[in-house]
Amino acid sequence: MGKLADRMLRAAKLDPHLYEEVETDTTAMNQAMLVVVLSSVAAGIGSVGMIGRPNLILITIGALIGWYIWAFMTYWIGTKLLPEKETKTDYGQMLRTVGFSSAPGILRVLGIIPFLTNLVFMVTGIWMLVAMIIAVRQALDYQSTARAVGVCAIGWLIQMLFMGILLALMAGSSGV
Repeated sequence: MGKLADRMLRAAKLDPHLYEEVETDTTAMNQAMLVVVLSSVAAGIGSVGMIGRPNLILITIGALIGWYIWAFMTYWIGTKLLPEKETKTDYGQMLRTVGFSSAPGILRVLGIIPFLTNLVFMVTGIWMLVAMIIAVRQALDYQSTARAVGVCAIGWLIQMLFMGILLALMAGSSGV
């Protein structure tokens, strides 16, 4: 099995050592980005039953932008608002770990099966959230999983606020 496939499998298995590994491997940035792209393409294919024919290019670009913003927010919240004494990280480390936490999302491609779509997206969404919490805990060198949950929750709320504003602006500009 190739190095990327092995890493993705370990990320999906919620292996904290994998997240430590990619945190310190500065050459893993392209792999992390590819995991995000594969996960978003899988989501686009799997969501065909919910939204019709998806625009995979827009979904992929949106996922990459979302990854970048989400990683920045968790980095900022984790290092400025809620750091522990041991917290030492940089933005690249956060991008790599958060990118690999998208690995379970590849299973969203199974959402193309009509009667499984909602279940697949719910299970993979929860799985990706747990992976994200582990990735954040490892990247921020936290001893506390609860603190990592807090960082992810605050980041998610901020991201939802920004997405709501963006969608409202897009709807307003299209005259809908």
